[in-house]
Amino acid sequence: MGFLRILQLALGGATLAAVLAWPQAPQPPAAPSPASTPLVLAGETVIDLTNWGRSANDLKDAVVIVQDGRITDVGPRALIPVPDGAQVIDCTGKYLIPGLVDGFSGMNSQGQANADLYMGVTTVVAVSDEVRGMADITASPRPQLYLLDSVGSTDNWSLLAKRSDWAARLKEGVRPVELSPEDTAQQIADTAHLGTRVVWMGGDITAANAQWIIARAHQMGLTAYGEFVATPYRVGIESGVDALPHMGRYELGLVPDELQVPLVDDPFGASATTAFDYSERLPPTDPHVRDYARFLADHHAALMPTFSMYYLRLPGHRNLWKEPAAVLLDPARLSMPPDRKTGEMNYPLGAWTRHLPASATRWLEEGQRKKADQEAMRLWRINQAIFAAFPHYLAASGAPAMGTMPGISMHTELELLVRLGLSPREALAAATNNYAIQFGWTELGLIAPGRRADILVLDADPTANIWNARRISTLIVDGNVMDRQALLNSGK
Repeated sequence: MGFLRILQLALGGATLAAVLAWPQAPQPPAAPSPASTPLVLAGETVIDLTNWGRSANDLKDAVVIVQDGRITDVGPRALIPVPDGAQVIDCTGKYLIPGLVDGFSGMNSQGQANADLYMGVTTVVAVSDEVRGMADITASPRPQLYLLDSVGSTDNWSLLAKRSDWAARLKEGVRPVELSPEDTAQQIADTAHLGTRVVWMGGDITAANAQWIIARAHQMGLTAYGEFVATPYRVGIESGVDALPHMGRYELGLVPDELQVPLVDDPFGASATTAFDYSERLPPTDPHVRDYARFLADHHAALMPTFSMYYLRLPGHRNLWKEPAAVLLDPARLSMPPDRKTGEMNYPLGAWTRHLPASATRWLEEGQRKKADQEAMRLWRINQAIFAAFPHYLAASGAPAMGTMPGISMHTELELLVRLGLSPREALAAATNNYAIQFGWTELGLIAPGRRADILVLDADPTANIWNARRISTLIVDGNVMDRQALLNSGK
């Protein structure tokens, strides 16, 4: 198993003291009602993000009308009348895209909520775990939160773990243990009652349980994520899992049967180490990579690579602390934050090294950095080979783990998707309307009538250069125009 994966598993047993607080109320507070006065955006180009980003029917010189938090009208300025008394924003020469969706991220503080909003992330699939802490559902303002919960195994970080009727059943020992089918069925029902939108299956979930969890989730209108180990990826994919998170995880679908079978009894031990090492080191030109890529492309599951978790180990990265939104982020609430001065990852050494000469510790640190960079490049090249088959993609940051930063890392994710081979339009679709297509979340993802009015007004064309998605001149969340500068000042 690569250095980074070992480090991730080690972190899984640690608790970040700064992010342990969990609000007692299970439901987020009601958002303030948007003003009933119509809001009109006039003169802009509305970017087309339909058909997985493969359509390019942009609407120029458009009018978009927003009322009561929803988009009511979209069309050419010559055909759409402006309502009397409307608030009109002149968007001539600008470009409109929907607010970005981060499909896998923590948000453990007001600062992180503000950073997301400042960077145009208006919806977050909120993850609570030992690395990211508990999602702060009391933050205000904040993006729309779609709660994710683990199901099917013991987990101290489940959204139900604090409840008296679940505490004993979910209490996690040294390793997670599968729940009984009866408990899992009740868990899915109870977490759905809390408002959970996504259920997540971890490494210990075995094939039979994964199959019926996916089926039960879909019956209840829930989305299913799978980070499989004991379950063969092909089984989960054929069973209709909706999304496969994380480069460094879904490549496990490349292992042969003789490495997969032992994972049923040893999903976190030596057998897993061997299997992950095999999948990581398989040459990208191996026919098994090509076959697996075609299999992915031919089935429903979408890849959610969270490339940003490897961003600082890949060539061409920059110091994320220099981003304006970074002033909102407390390093104590980030997992493995990079060095402030250099922007590079820190590689902690064991206590036994503290008496070594400085030259020796630098040599050890450099050795760990080299291993981590090599692992990242091996995985990246495999993903380049997978991309050649054109599977579907969803954008997510994985923040705030492994050097990622809320909001900021959604844009590094878009950059990396383009570096992989997606067009800027396809990358934008992966962060917007692909979620509506893949998960049926048709309330978001497009500038279209009936969609939620989460809108980014951009100063330049993001389909010409993905960097332009950062050039936000106006941020609209749930129909309300937000003061971006105030976000920088109020979330510190």
